[in-house]
Amino acid sequence: MTKVLFVCTGNICRSPTAEGVFRHLANAAGLGNDAKIESAGTHSYHVGNPPDPRTVRAAANRGIDLSNQRARRVRREDFHKFDLILAMDRSHLEHLRALRPKDSLAEVRLFLDYHPSEILKDVPDPYYGGDNGFEDVLDMIEQTITQLIKILRQGKAS
Repeated sequence: MTKVLFVCTGNICRSPTAEGVFRHLANAAGLGNDAKIESAGTHSYHVGNPPDPRTVRAAANRGIDLSNQRARRVRREDFHKFDLILAMDRSHLEHLRALRPKDSLAEVRLFLDYHPSEILKDVPDPYYGGDNGFEDVLDMIEQTITQLIKILRQGKAS
């Protein structure tokens, strides 16, 4: 079973979008039962809150339901619970590497390491993307998750 955790700052926009897209595409590919997918934040700003309404709306427009998700903070035990922990940007990657226990076997990487064209290193914060910020981030996440699922099916995520 694949166990993936997506991480951004507050767990209300980028990482819950990645969780929802991964779950949606994994189910469509018949892998839903073979994957454990969650998201978390590096900070506790929004613990217990649902994703940003603009995130929920953008995903819903594509048939992806994020309504049941609630923000949580990354925990040390996540490094033992998940095989692959994907940071939405380099600041999150640094935070995760500092938090990671020495005995963890989880691979910690940048999310966009799996983008088909590796156009950027960081998933942009949708709040600064103007009217289309949330849609643009969703496009990038869908492209990356599609590629990641292909790679995971081949057993080559590392």
